Amino acid sequence: MPPTATTVIPHVTRLLHEHYVFPDVAAQLDTVLTAGLAEGRYANADQAGLAELVTADLQSVNSDLHLRLKFSEIELSDTHDDEATQIRQMAEWSDLTCGGVAHAQRLPGNIGLLKIAPLLFPPVVAGDKISAAMNLLAATDALIIDLRECLGGDPLMVALAYSYLTGHEPVQLTGMAHRDPADFKQLWTSHVPGAKFGPDKPVWVLTSKTTFSGGEALSFDLQENGRAVVMGERTRGGAHPREGFRVASHLEVTIPTARSVSPISGGNWEGTGVTPDVPTTAAEALPEANRRALEAVLALGTEGLRRQFADEAAQALRDLTA
Repeated sequence: MPPTATTVIPHVTRLLHEHYVFPDVAAQLDTVLTAGLAEGRYANADQAGLAELVTADLQSVNSDLHLRLKFSEIELSDTHDDEATQIRQMAEWSDLTCGGVAHAQRLPGNIGLLKIAPLLFPPVVAGDKISAAMNLLAATDALIIDLRECLGGDPLMVALAYSYLTGHEPVQLTGMAHRDPADFKQLWTSHVPGAKFGPDKPVWVLTSKTTFSGGEALSFDLQENGRAVVMGERTRGGAHPREGFRVASHLEVTIPTARSVSPISGGNWEGTGVTPDVPTTAAEALPEANRRALEAVLALGTEGLRRQFADEAAQALRDLTA
């Protein structure tokens, strides 16, 4: 028999009580979902419709965008929750998207452009791809990191990517607080393979209304540490790392099991998004960042081999502003 709300809802509420980082909100959501079930709110919904209705109710208390009932067109296996299965599936997705390296290019004027989409995949499946891209762009004089289509990612990949923008000293990044107040996991940059872009050259980060979760984490940490200028649109506002649990053949509930905590401000971007330092439309963010990067290159002077790069940058700037 196909699953019904009478079996799915109790499963979801049990998982909320067991895993949601905010136990008091889990109790409130239990009341909302149980009432909806009793009132027949979900009675005639198929799995896709149930996902839509339950997601609206899950987000009705504290607007947590990571808290969702997701419908999958493909039937979820019985081992969907298994870590090995999830890593295998993530690896398959990573392989089809070049490990999230959508674009890595040297622009005229010796400016690096790195576009990360759709995800900052876990290092275990895509660390070599991000490292290769960062090694390629390490010798550029300015770097633009495009996160406008980055939908999320793994905190460990955030730390890996950030590590290429530092010097020898580690930098503490946003950590994770769990249900147990004593369970706090710090996150730091670390040694990475190959050449680094380093801590001193200018970096711009591009954001949009689509940028979410892990993409926001990288933007937020770079901004709070003063390592990059964030340019574009305010991001979506999802700061709670989540886990997925199969509750039916085509349904997965995603539940935040931690909340992000900045070592600098003690806060995060949940509900508010990352506010850009330079607000622009998503479409205007790249040309504006490129213009500023070209000006930064020209400020380096024309001594020696820099003459040809300065000429290249000057021509690119004229073309950009024509």
